[in-house]
Amino acid sequence: MKVLKFGGTSVGTPDNLRKVKDILAAGQPEKTVCVVSALGGVTNLLHACSDLAAVGDESYEASLAQIEARHLDTIKELIPVKSQSVIFSKIRILLNDLEDIMKGIYLIRELSPKTLDKVLSFGEILSSNIIVDFLNAEGLKTDLGDSRVLIKTDNIHNNANVDFASTNKNITDYIPTAANLVVCPGFVSSNAEGVTTTLGRGGSDYTAAIFAAALDADSFEIWTDVSGMMTSDPRQVAAAHPIEKLSFQEALELSHFGAKVIYPPTIQPVLDKKIPIKIKNTFAPEDAGTTICEDANGDKQFVKGLSSVSDIALLNLTGSGMVGVPKFSFRLFKALSEAKVNVIIITQASSEHSICVGIDKKDIEISQAAIAEEFQLELSLRKIDPLEVETGMAIVALVGDKMREHVGIGGQMFSALGENGISIKAIAQGSSERNITVVLEEKHLSKALNVLHESFFLSQRKRMNLFMIGIGNVGGTFIEQIKKQYNYLDEFENVDLRIVGIANSRQMLFDIDGIDLADWKGQLESKGEKMAPQVFVDKMVESNLRNSIFVDNTANAEIAGLYEGILRKSISVVTPNKIACASDYDTYVNLKSTAREYQAKFYYETNVGAGLPVLTTLGDLIKSGDKIQKIQAVLSGSLNFIFNSFKPGVKFVDVVKQAGVEGYTEPDPKIDLSGVDVMRKILILIRESGLKFELDDIVSESFIPAACMDTKTNDEFYASLEQHDEVFQKLVSDAEAKNCRLKVVATFDKGKASVGLQEIPKDHPFYILEGKDNIVLFYTNRYQDQPLVIKGAGAGAEVTASGIFADVMRIANS
Repeated sequence: MKVLKFGGTSVGTPDNLRKVKDILAAGQPEKTVCVVSALGGVTNLLHACSDLAAVGDESYEASLAQIEARHLDTIKELIPVKSQSVIFSKIRILLNDLEDIMKGIYLIRELSPKTLDKVLSFGEILSSNIIVDFLNAEGLKTDLGDSRVLIKTDNIHNNANVDFASTNKNITDYIPTAANLVVCPGFVSSNAEGVTTTLGRGGSDYTAAIFAAALDADSFEIWTDVSGMMTSDPRQVAAAHPIEKLSFQEALELSHFGAKVIYPPTIQPVLDKKIPIKIKNTFAPEDAGTTICEDANGDKQFVKGLSSVSDIALLNLTGSGMVGVPKFSFRLFKALSEAKVNVIIITQASSEHSICVGIDKKDIEISQAAIAEEFQLELSLRKIDPLEVETGMAIVALVGDKMREHVGIGGQMFSALGENGISIKAIAQGSSERNITVVLEEKHLSKALNVLHESFFLSQRKRMNLFMIGIGNVGGTFIEQIKKQYNYLDEFENVDLRIVGIANSRQMLFDIDGIDLADWKGQLESKGEKMAPQVFVDKMVESNLRNSIFVDNTANAEIAGLYEGILRKSISVVTPNKIACASDYDTYVNLKSTAREYQAKFYYETNVGAGLPVLTTLGDLIKSGDKIQKIQAVLSGSLNFIFNSFKPGVKFVDVVKQAGVEGYTEPDPKIDLSGVDVMRKILILIRESGLKFELDDIVSESFIPAACMDTKTNDEFYASLEQHDEVFQKLVSDAEAKNCRLKVVATFDKGKASVGLQEIPKDHPFYILEGKDNIVLFYTNRYQDQPLVIKGAGAGAEVTASGIFADVMRIANS
């Protein structure tokens, strides 16, 4: 014996009904009870039609005609012409009865709960009659079981209570004597006098569960338009997938908090008898679906699903007069209960100074009035404060029987939300530890569900959303690296790395689904809008995407000035731009503390040494308790390239221009040649060593004539370099005469720092430094005689972009 229920979508069209027929035929000749809903959308039409009639609006007749046409057209398409007359006669009689009732509602301008039950019952009565005749016409011997006769209830209308003693006897007396296939209308029932009642929300599921429990069915299947209960709302979480097994308790928790596949009353009749429930997809019957049973925790997944409810309001009642006062909570919930307000979530601090409840936002006004009346005296005496109402809230629930067996689930949940800047307004957890519920702002709901889904369902990809300003040499190369590595990251790292915002100095482009990297330049040109840095940041914040990272590939002070505001939104920052960390010390410290406070990451490895792990290594030394004594370094790949390429007889300006063509210098080459770039790098190293230091504390010995540095444009600068070429020729000639090479060296020793051009002898480690390489020597308490050496390419778009890539992946893997 099995019981199947088909919802409104499953029986919504003739094509869908043919799929239902195939499913039922596959199960024959086993004894089967099939419970059906009204044709998809008909219940809403009946409700709307009766509401119009009740206010004297003649347009109800148009809705009634639509209902009639829907059923008659279904008959014409499903049932052969020679067999249509009988079913047409039955359906027209029912539709005539419906029309008479509607006319009565229209004439007396009244719609009582009793009449509404009668009206709404026509949806299931009409559909079940059509389906029975259709199945018989297709050769499936089928009887129509009238649920109004079989299911008996009390006299409450719109949400009747079942008389199980009478109902179970009626079902067990009738079903064994009927055909192997019995179709019954869902949702409908009747009281002892035979007056039609209905079972309320989810009534068709409930009807099927009543049949299953009464008949001790071997299985109970709910056929719908999804392949089971999902790990989260698939409309919000693209990576949501069906749950293979759930316990009855887990299903109850998920259904209470927004999972629309089943409703809590559905489970109760089969719960005591431990009859398994199967959720199946009418449109993909081969899919496994979800099994709800007594023991569903044999697998290793301790979190089974995420559920959510929107349109929530929080009511906060506070006051010193509440502390230690008996029956205070009782009075609050009594007032809400008498106002027929459903309380969805409850929290109370141990101080008893406040009680917070979550309700549907539609109940705000009635709740305020009920509470004001109940606590009128306390409010007038200021023993409690005026009720505080917060709207625009949503509930997210984390559900799983085995959560109690794993330490740190709550911590993982709160950490994942906090790292993405999602503030929690209220928390509730029962001692069963089966459900952890949080209330948060509804604008963060989609972001929260995706963050938590990624955190707890590890088989799914982690999506990272990049917003990038600066798409020149470094930025463009970084984009190409992402494009090349995307499939690798997806397959082997489970990281979905998407660029969702890009900008240069003129235009910016956004696409929250990810910009097509095959033609990002063309898209920016054709679809981009005018670039404004603050607008770019505002749009990034408004996008509210999980795991967002801001990447600044510029050398722009204005962009660097935006970092603090970005970090305060819990958005991580990755940048090769040295300006922020090399500005005043308080700004440097504030950025790092802001990142910690708002659980964002602030990574700037490429500030020193491009892709070399200089800052990471230094940080590891400091964290492990080592102390820096001295630093010697060649920190400019561009300057090292210039002086390695500069020989007697070669014009210095030509070498500088070539460095620019190779992409080694900043757009303004004076930044490199002035030594400011090197000063910033050594300053960052000193600060990362744990010392308070300012740029003005560094002694700079410039080798560039002041007249060259006073120029306004690159062309003027190059012209001035050419005019002063003899200065540079003398520098290189003097060095060669001493068998030395020229290097711009940064030094920190005994609390003092300097940057300047030095003649490096052959026995010095810097002498053999070739091309654009950087080298850093760390002398520490542990590395006193032989320094810790980091050496490698320190300039160029490829290595800098790879350093940025590495910082992004550190965040992705954190």
